[in-house]
Amino acid sequence: MNPKNRQCRKSIRLKDYDYSQPGEYFVTICTHSHKCVLGEIIQGGMQLNIVGKIVEKCWREIPKHFPNVELDEYIIMPNHIHGIIILHDHGRDVQLNVPTRLSPRRWTLSVIIRTFKGAVTTECLRNKCNKFRWQLRFYEHIVRNDKELNSIRDYIGNNILQWSFDTENPQNIPL
Repeated sequence: MNPKNRQCRKSIRLKDYDYSQPGEYFVTICTHSHKCVLGEIIQGGMQLNIVGKIVEKCWREIPKHFPNVELDEYIIMPNHIHGIIILHDHGRDVQLNVPTRLSPRRWTLSVIIRTFKGAVTTECLRNKCNKFRWQLRFYEHIVRNDKELNSIRDYIGNNILQWSFDTENPQNIPL
């Protein structure tokens, strides 16, 4: 990708919102071009392949790298992952929002997702899954209340059953 094009991309994040503040966030991370490379749905269940198993391992390890993170419901689908990430208060002993060369703010949702995506890509390369790539961006939704949180949990829990209608299913994406 041309670096100039990357700078021209418009942010899809909520303007002036601090994505390091405590709260629940619903995220969807897709594979490049929505390719079904994480496994397949067989008889109503998701069968992860090696890449899908790497995704699951790295997802579950997020709290090891970000102690303020708790993982809630998640589902790995053939070409994306849905999950709820809960950010807790960082505590006083952690330096917040320290500018670095790679990241404008530490402990933000974007940093967490970028780290996760990088870990998956690195593990895929180690396991000779050289063609795996993520979509550049990710979708997030700030969960505003318990009713919404429970609705998202239901959505995640029923995602496999809805795959034939899912907008992330390549068969449903218009050409």
